[in-house]
Amino acid sequence: MGSTRCGTEFLQGRRVFVKRAAGADAAMLVCEANGLRALAATGTIRVPAIVIEQAMRDDAYLALEWLDLTAPTEPVALGRALAALHGAPAPRGPRGERFGWHRDNWIGGTPQVNGWSDDWTAFFRDARLAPQLERAFRNGFRSDLERDGERLLLALPDRLRDHAPSPSLVHGDLWQGNAATLPDGTPVVFDPAVYAGDGEVDLAMTELFGGFGAAFMRAYEGVRPIAPGYALRRDFYNLYHLLNHLNLFGAAYLARTKRTLARLVEE
Repeated sequence: MGSTRCGTEFLQGRRVFVKRAAGADAAMLVCEANGLRALAATGTIRVPAIVIEQAMRDDAYLALEWLDLTAPTEPVALGRALAALHGAPAPRGPRGERFGWHRDNWIGGTPQVNGWSDDWTAFFRDARLAPQLERAFRNGFRSDLERDGERLLLALPDRLRDHAPSPSLVHGDLWQGNAATLPDGTPVVFDPAVYAGDGEVDLAMTELFGGFGAAFMRAYEGVRPIAPGYALRRDFYNLYHLLNHLNLFGAAYLARTKRTLARLVEE
């Protein structure tokens, strides 16, 4: 396993935020840069600009513009910016597929499978839930988690059969720790895990670990209305992140993951 280091440096008199990764982690910075460029290209939401990117097989270096950031304090602006991102044209696959990404990337420290699909439910089942469940089983979390996980994968097409989202470019890992505010009130997002998917996956994650509040959701919905049934889909989508936290950080997330999974199977 490699390592990742962050720090502040000056490049020709310009202050920059630097990330450097070695070994297995080097690919993470390459994917991060790819995601930042994709978000920036939409012109909808502020991300740190890439100053320098260098990557070799076992070493990567990413210098980002230095931004004076504070904790998220402008939920209305963030809600509107996220809605604009989700309303922007999303990249498509080589045969016009609507969901996925052109490369695998990372969700935190976990590899994130992508590929392309024209079926959102199948993509979310096969590229999101199934790999995390398989990783959890390998990590020794079996018993009722394995039983309910297999039941959920079988039931998912029926449970989401009435939901046909338009594809959006999503941040993919949008919680409070990956958003901030500039001094002029402009929201900034970073550390993405991008792909083309249902924009509701971003909304769902904003509610998982504290959220940005009711004003954020009202601002989002004022630009991009939320389809009926979101509350159920939110829990499906957040199960992906709960499983990822279980796999990354261990049994502290087991009880919540099991409760969520059991509820989704029984509903």
